[in-house]
Amino acid sequence: MRNKDFISIHDLTVEEVYQIFELAKEMKANPQKFSKSLEGKILALIFEKPSLRTRVSFEVGIRQLGGDAIYLAPSDIQMGKRESVYDVGKTLERMVDGIMIRTFGHDIVLELAKAVRIPVINGLTDLLHPCQAMADYFTILEKKGDFKNLKVVFVGDGNNVCHSLMFGAAKLGVNFWAATPKGYEPKKEIYELAIEDAKQTGAKINITNNPEEAVKDADVVYTDVWASMGQESEAEIRKKIFQPYQVNKKLFSLAKPDALFMHCLPAHRGEEVTNDVIDSSNSVVFDEAENRLHVQKAIMYELMKNQ
Repeated sequence: MRNKDFISIHDLTVEEVYQIFELAKEMKANPQKFSKSLEGKILALIFEKPSLRTRVSFEVGIRQLGGDAIYLAPSDIQMGKRESVYDVGKTLERMVDGIMIRTFGHDIVLELAKAVRIPVINGLTDLLHPCQAMADYFTILEKKGDFKNLKVVFVGDGNNVCHSLMFGAAKLGVNFWAATPKGYEPKKEIYELAIEDAKQTGAKINITNNPEEAVKDADVVYTDVWASMGQESEAEIRKKIFQPYQVNKKLFSLAKPDALFMHCLPAHRGEEVTNDVIDSSNSVVFDEAENRLHVQKAIMYELMKNQ
């Protein structure tokens, strides 16, 4: 990869996205082949937000590649309070070979990446969730064979997951729809960057407030929680606003019969999705969760192999 860091899918070339997918496919099929590929490498895991899939997939992933991980909880660092982002980064770069960070402000990741010589991987910010979206598109590729003429629909809040799915669609030539309530659309600057990327691949990027219009004839229907971490105080208000955007049997029936249902998890069952959809044969939510491991192994390998 040209960049030392993995911060946004927008930063990757189309070729680099497919390169990660090919490597992830090989690693998934032949894990033993790569079991010593990052031997002796140490990855620092900075968590300012709690996590199940991100922590387990990165810890297991680096160990399956022969390396090891150090988990740093919010109480360990208190980045920007107890110690500056710059000072944390400059200390870590002398002891570890890479940093994965899961935090709130996107500017923290950018500041950290700028401060250090070692690779920085964006495990999630309030703006983007690129590792998740890469695993999502890898899963779609496994299930559908290719991305040609696919319609991927995100229903709910125009959040970090929606932003990264939009960037992924633009890079891969996928027709993408975001269906959100008014006032909860994806950020304008993300949409504009995605439109620029889409010019190279022929992807169509659409935003609507009509979930039925978006889901009609979809190949993939994706949703996420209505209130993300840090938005707990808005949860009750959001429940009322987002209720028409629940992915239930009625809404999902507008998609193609073989449409995939996707969710980044954790899911609030009975809110953004009903059990009869998330537990249906169309649902691939646990395939997505597993593929976080394989795709992130590929990303770590590409960034850390020459450290």
